[in-house]
Amino acid sequence: MTGQDPAQRPRLVATIAASALALSAAVAVADPGSLADPLWIVLLGCAIASRFVTTDVSSRMIVSGMFLSGALAAGLVGPAAAFVIPVATELAGWTVDRYRRSVLPLNLASSALPTVAVAAALQALDLDHDRVGFFLAVALGSFVILAGNFLMMSAEMALLDGHRLAPALRPPLELLGTAAVNIALVTAAAAVYEQTGYAVLVFVLVAVVAFGYMARLVMLARDRAREYANLSWGVLSGLIRTLDARDQRAARHCAAVARFARDIAAHVGMSERDQELAHTAGLLHDIGRFALSDRVMERGVVLTEDDWVAIRRHPELGADLLRDIGVYGPLSEIIVAHHERPDGKGYPRRLTGGEIPDIAKIIAVAEVYDTLTAPDTYRTRLSSFEALTELRRVSGTQLEERYVEALAELLAGQGTEYRHADAADYDEELAIERRMNQAAGG
Repeated sequence: MTGQDPAQRPRLVATIAASALALSAAVAVADPGSLADPLWIVLLGCAIASRFVTTDVSSRMIVSGMFLSGALAAGLVGPAAAFVIPVATELAGWTVDRYRRSVLPLNLASSALPTVAVAAALQALDLDHDRVGFFLAVALGSFVILAGNFLMMSAEMALLDGHRLAPALRPPLELLGTAAVNIALVTAAAAVYEQTGYAVLVFVLVAVVAFGYMARLVMLARDRAREYANLSWGVLSGLIRTLDARDQRAARHCAAVARFARDIAAHVGMSERDQELAHTAGLLHDIGRFALSDRVMERGVVLTEDDWVAIRRHPELGADLLRDIGVYGPLSEIIVAHHERPDGKGYPRRLTGGEIPDIAKIIAVAEVYDTLTAPDTYRTRLSSFEALTELRRVSGTQLEERYVEALAELLAGQGTEYRHADAADYDEELAIERRMNQAAGG
């Protein structure tokens, strides 16, 4: 497959697709079936409507009105309708999507040939439409249409793009559930039509189109949410980097606190979600410092009482920033409380033990520990043992004793690199692409 001359591949694929399409048309013309039945017009309208309302998200749809209409045409009308419906629908869709022209013949052929073949087979069998055998045949035919479409499209695209054939034809097992839902819906719709006629079937088809439209709205909302999350995380990570330019310990410190916080949360048995929340809060806990003046951020400056008031406001500023940008809702409550103390002497709200979120207590332990052991701290650097001794001294007053001991257990047996987090990497901890998807609910 990959050895094919690239210049010849589009021509070869177009020839194959045109031949398949011509064969489909010949079968449809030779034995068209009952075109006098207006059902095929109803099915055509449903297929085209589904194609337009699900454009750009059709590959992710659970129920496909296009497939439903084509399969019902194959089972209830005949080869001519089974040819016209998928071909007309795909052409109508192409006028909107305008994907590359070389793929259009492939889509036409792979949607038309399996559908026409199943229609011709069902017509030749001439089964009684009131018997169970007919509905089993419709279900089997629906499966053949899906499988045939997949095999033809995958093989032709592999040839067109010069990819290996075997991987392209590997069955998509994750879509078996979707295929089963579609096949069951086709079979049920055929039974409804045979029992009740047009009225109920039209209702079913309208419901399928409406479902497709609602699903499209959901997908579009999800895409917008992902774009918003991407923008939000881009802004937040940019603010941390700007903060790092003003205070060169900022990014490393945030990365270290994030790592320690996540590991403490895991050590005490918190859920995966809370571990991720602790990690994210660690990354962003100091983001409110971005709003502080350059004077306050400078080292070696004697701070005034007004400066200290400004510094004590940074948890609130960070929480307000997160609320405005709209990333994780719970984050703002954690960020605003990460300088609170169990004894009620913290800031900005003077909360006491039970009023402080547990993750905020974890962030406080991680932050104090990293500040005491870091090489870029404002004070004399302590060893890990000395830092833990200091943390234990203030347990129950400044820090939550449970999380101090959890950190001590976590550090037991760890090497210097982990204990001191000198090489903590903000980009590695940020994992921006994964975090964007999670923030969007993806």
